[in-house]
Amino acid sequence: MTRIAILKTGAPPPELAPAHGDYPTMFGTLLGEAFETTVFDVQRGEWPDAYGFDGVIITGSAAGVYEDDPWIGDLLEWIRAAHGRTRLVGVCFGHQAMAKALGGRVEKSERGWGVGLHRYQVTDGAEWMQPAAATVAIPVSHQDQVVAVPNHARVTLRSDFTPYAGLAWGDAAISFQGHPEFTPGFASDLTAGRRGRIDGALVDRALESLREPDDRALVSDWIRAFFQP
Repeated sequence: MTRIAILKTGAPPPELAPAHGDYPTMFGTLLGEAFETTVFDVQRGEWPDAYGFDGVIITGSAAGVYEDDPWIGDLLEWIRAAHGRTRLVGVCFGHQAMAKALGGRVEKSERGWGVGLHRYQVTDGAEWMQPAAATVAIPVSHQDQVVAVPNHARVTLRSDFTPYAGLAWGDAAISFQGHPEFTPGFASDLTAGRRGRIDGALVDRALESLREPDDRALVSDWIRAFFQP
């Protein structure tokens, strides 16, 4: 069985967790029964031994990777130390943390909120990206974006709104701005709960988009294939 450490860097709004579960639960569902997961709450100082796992997932968070909370600095150091020692997958905040830790830059985007179902162009394929696709659509929920890519990373997914939506570092690490682990129901409830923080017209468009078919299953296949080469 493939052993995966899940670095929990945040939690859903408390009112949504009973119906939808927490982020590690969502990733456990994404991975399926062939994977054994162990959760580490990094905000509480829990860290895995990278050599002790076949791979690591870094979850989403409401935090920004540029904030000065001590645990964020510790996470960036951990990523640098773990890179090359086990396979790393970052999602949303995890995507941004990996980019920053490995030499990129992250900012609160002038484009504003990305919510709903976003479609990305596949710009650089890899063996783990099977079945192959020209584009993928997955739920998103973010304000921050990677704005400069580490020199040794390649861009795998892009859109006009998010030019660096997917990154890969050889066969050692991959990351995604979108959320393949989010069900449309959770993404809809999360977005609707932010009405007022997010312009109402944008919320309405996002909720409508989440009724369309998505490629969560395909991107989930990619992540499983990356962990099981």
